[in-house]
Amino acid sequence: MAFNQGQQQVHADQPGDDELIDLRQLWRIFRRRLPVFAAVAFAVFALTVIVTMQMTPQYTATASVIIDPRQSQVIDIDAVLTGLGSDSQALDTEVQLIQSRSLATSVVNSLDLASDPEFNVRLRQPSGLGAVASAVRGFFSALVPSQLAQGDADEEQRTLEAVTSAVLDRLSARRTGLTYVIAISFRSENPAKAARIANQFADLYLLSQLEAKFDATERANTWLNTRLEALREEVRTAEQAVEMYRAEHGLLDAGGSNLTEQQISDLNAQLAIQRAELSAAESSLRSVQAQLQRGASLDTIGEVLRSETIRALRAQQTETSRRRSDLSSRYGPRHPEFLAVEREAADLEEQISREIQRIVAGLETEVNVARQRVFSLQNTLSGFRDELVTNNRALVRLRELEREAEASRTLFESFLNRFRQTSEQDDLATADARIVARAPVPYEPSAPNWLLNLALGLILAGVAGAGVVALLEVFDNGLRTEADVERDLGVGHIASIPMLAPARFGRKKSGTDGQPYDYVRENPLSGIAESFRVIRSAILLSNIDTVHKVVAITSALPGEGKTTTTYSLGRISAMSGSKTLILDCDLRRRLLTKAAAPDAEKGLLEVLSGDCTLDDVLVEDAEQGLHILPVVESQFTPRDVFSSDSFRSLMSAVRERYDLVLIDTAPVLAVTDTRVIAAKADAVVMNVKWKTTPREAAVSALDTLRDVKANVLGVALAQVDMNAQARYGYEGSSYYYKNYRSYYSG
Repeated sequence: MAFNQGQQQVHADQPGDDELIDLRQLWRIFRRRLPVFAAVAFAVFALTVIVTMQMTPQYTATASVIIDPRQSQVIDIDAVLTGLGSDSQALDTEVQLIQSRSLATSVVNSLDLASDPEFNVRLRQPSGLGAVASAVRGFFSALVPSQLAQGDADEEQRTLEAVTSAVLDRLSARRTGLTYVIAISFRSENPAKAARIANQFADLYLLSQLEAKFDATERANTWLNTRLEALREEVRTAEQAVEMYRAEHGLLDAGGSNLTEQQISDLNAQLAIQRAELSAAESSLRSVQAQLQRGASLDTIGEVLRSETIRALRAQQTETSRRRSDLSSRYGPRHPEFLAVEREAADLEEQISREIQRIVAGLETEVNVARQRVFSLQNTLSGFRDELVTNNRALVRLRELEREAEASRTLFESFLNRFRQTSEQDDLATADARIVARAPVPYEPSAPNWLLNLALGLILAGVAGAGVVALLEVFDNGLRTEADVERDLGVGHIASIPMLAPARFGRKKSGTDGQPYDYVRENPLSGIAESFRVIRSAILLSNIDTVHKVVAITSALPGEGKTTTTYSLGRISAMSGSKTLILDCDLRRRLLTKAAAPDAEKGLLEVLSGDCTLDDVLVEDAEQGLHILPVVESQFTPRDVFSSDSFRSLMSAVRERYDLVLIDTAPVLAVTDTRVIAAKADAVVMNVKWKTTPREAAVSALDTLRDVKANVLGVALAQVDMNAQARYGYEGSSYYYKNYRSYYSG
């Protein structure tokens, strides 16, 4: 199949999905959306310029304050409120204190800024954009529930809070590099006012430090004085309790229980030794018993081998054995001397056995004795412990009372010393900061910064334009190029049908109404006519072995040019010398009948019902060789007309009579009749409107056609702006449309 092989080759030429960024594709998108980008960017930049022009000039004055880490030390005592630290956190904290609401309120009250229209919006008349902004703020403020809840609040307090907020918005405090200097800047419409307020912030900041130290010292003295009275009474009560307890329990000497503790220590040492001996004896006994139970030879038992008695008996047994061997060889086993030696050997064996039993019994005795010693030591130790507990109870309580008395005494002395120190600090308090430079009156405005605003405007314009372009691309869900069709729909692209220019589309010529199917007849060498010839060639060449005679033209949704494609394709086929028939199978809208045979009284349904023959209802088109089978409006329609035997018979008949049969169907997603027709047709061509038909709808339509096993030949893009499509990429022939359009007559 040449056509399918060509589509597969196009697929093979597509860039891989693993490409992260296609710069050429990005450039094509930008070029295609350039008008939108330019419009959005210009609007944003123009808005930036307008807003900048509407801004009132602002002057910024800056005062410098240094946090002095070198504190004077007149007397060697700690202050109630210590000096500021020199670390970064401490300096950042002071910056926040300068920008605090309490300090700003003090500045507002000291300079009476509540009566200044610059900060009190109620005292000035807004104009221009300010009036609009004020109206918008007032509208939204009225909708906030918190504002309604504060309707009865004090008017003066609300004004003060609003002025304070306005002052804080214009205040800036920052640390200068890694130094101890803090720059206090204030912005105002009046340069002198900006300097005055910046200096006032610096002055009140130093004053607030002094007031904080004075207040802290005063509160400390008051609290210390009260606390000393209570501590003095606590010390007196604790010392009396210690003396009374000593007298009641006779504990004048707190070391009286050392002897009992020493005895307990000695008993613990003895107990440890006896337990070790008991453990060794038990281990030896268990070892001997285990060997005896296993039937081990007595000669292998360690305790037996270490016994002197056993060794002596073994020596005698050895001597007796020697004599027995000598007598046995000399006299024989029945000799009296030999028998005497035999009795002596048996006696020695019995003595050895009794000695072994005695050794085992001795081990058991040693274990019992050791166990009794351990038990005795434990009982003695328990008695001494009970005695120690009884003796120490009184001592524990005594030490507790002494500790309480000592703690109260130490605490009282500490508070007394601190009270004396703080009493001397009222006249020595100094601020931890000092003013390095007072704010001068600025002569040049600091805002608006035209260069910065214009630069930001350009950046925002570019970002906004790119953002709108990106959004348009994201929400552009239509199919635009051949590559889109093949990649997103998984079928071949047959042709792109150009959209007629408005001037051409609207003109009338030779009595026509300017429709595309009339235009292709009047201009057979035009680009649009050539696109229908491509579709005809695709139908004829899609399968060399089997000729596709019956072709259904359908679409996913209404309004995609399906009827226009069918009618135009029929005329191109007839102009090429093929005997062609067009069937209008859209029983609901009948657009083909309205365009080609509006006066028809009988049509497809009458043929299928047997009321008339095919020749009775065929309509000859203006183009010779093209016949139209219309469908007229009828109140009675068989429920499943296209699955009937009569429709199959009709298809067989037209296959014999015509070279090409085109069926104009209803949208496949809207009407189930199309699915039945598509299954009976030799091939199906699906129309997709350029940039309009959603991808999902087209995919769903193709899936529906595949479900009924229809032979989908491919997709034709209709109403394509060829010049605009050329800006979408290099993949298809539309990109080179401007190079070969001279071949077309219109």
